[in-house]
Amino acid sequence: MKTLFASALLLLSLAASAGSASLLIPMDDTQTDHLKAYGVIFQALSNGEKSQWLLNYRGGSFLTDNSDATANKCLLMGVAFERVSAGQVADIFRRIEVENMERVELEKAPSIAVYSPPTTQPWDDAVTLALTYAEIKYDVIWDKEVLSSALDDYDWLHCHHEDFTGQYGKFYAAFRNQLWYQADVKTNEEMASALGYNKVSLMKRDVAITIFDYVRRGGFLFSMCSAPETIDIALAADGVDIVPREFDGDPIDPGAQQALDYTGTFAFENFHVTTDPMLYRHSDIDTYPDRLARFPGQQNDFFYLFDFAAKLDPVPTMLTQNHVNTVDGFMGQTTGFRKSLLRKSIIVLGQPDNFDEVRYIHGNIGRGTFTFLSGHDPEDYRHMVHDPPTDLSLHKNSPGYRLLLNNVLFPAAKRKERKT
Repeated sequence: MKTLFASALLLLSLAASAGSASLLIPMDDTQTDHLKAYGVIFQALSNGEKSQWLLNYRGGSFLTDNSDATANKCLLMGVAFERVSAGQVADIFRRIEVENMERVELEKAPSIAVYSPPTTQPWDDAVTLALTYAEIKYDVIWDKEVLSSALDDYDWLHCHHEDFTGQYGKFYAAFRNQLWYQADVKTNEEMASALGYNKVSLMKRDVAITIFDYVRRGGFLFSMCSAPETIDIALAADGVDIVPREFDGDPIDPGAQQALDYTGTFAFENFHVTTDPMLYRHSDIDTYPDRLARFPGQQNDFFYLFDFAAKLDPVPTMLTQNHVNTVDGFMGQTTGFRKSLLRKSIIVLGQPDNFDEVRYIHGNIGRGTFTFLSGHDPEDYRHMVHDPPTDLSLHKNSPGYRLLLNNVLFPAAKRKERKT
């Protein structure tokens, strides 16, 4: 009897599959695991299946081929999906045509690189946690690979809390006697020496310039935490020593602040660097500690995602797809970007109310694009060194982590000419 029942269910499933045109992966509140849904689509693209991103439709849902492989992947990963007929697909498309929605064709799975030192720990990078949880393939590269043209092999690059100024995260005051800090300094110094540099700051400057050129030539950069701030500082300080003696053995250049050149940065201009080695701060790009008066506690700290016109501005719409429009704030080495220091060309994707701060921004350099998100871990409000890594199985529907994964799929989108 059990065998007959199982056979009947199989026949019903096959019949339903035969009558369906596509698989719909909803991304609204009905989705059981938003984060793994991105991994399902990434795998479908890797398998050559046609997929579409339905912007603003049910939280930014995905439509893909009616494939048993993808359906089975959804079942294995706990991702909710619906089999939809050709008629249902046509109804969805008609609704998209008349509302603030858009269909974006996803062409291929992007090749992904994560810039990370060999001393990294699981708590170091929210993006690697997200990629691993969603089962999205990526390679780890560092200074040697970047400076030897390895970036040409990748569509998408992520940098997290790297310090491109060569000041080791400004951890000197609190952690200079800790073994992990000393190991980090040694690893960086050995890499710089092996690559022919007499200072870590000079190596990191060239890495920053190489990443900028990668984006200019068409690469996609997503960066979080201190990396967005420090890469722009390093670019502005090309040819200027802003690194105190405690880090590189010699003093900063006289008039270093006045010598900064903001014309070659990604997002920020007119900022002032912090040259005191005892201060845990790189510059006034970071709104901390000023923000403490505006956000006295975690319950008060959140930001809003902007609502863009999907047909006119599909790129920022893609980057802000979510099942909510309010995201809980979270701290990091760079907690918030000062809005008054942004270039006028920068698109603000998310910000709090009534404060000189943005949390999520996007821009273009040449043929490429970059997206910066402040803070360290969307599900760990005040992340401390050596805290355990976030268990994303407890945060399957995290709005903050969805922003990270929007950026992972963004390079898969077929580029369209803007309608404005």
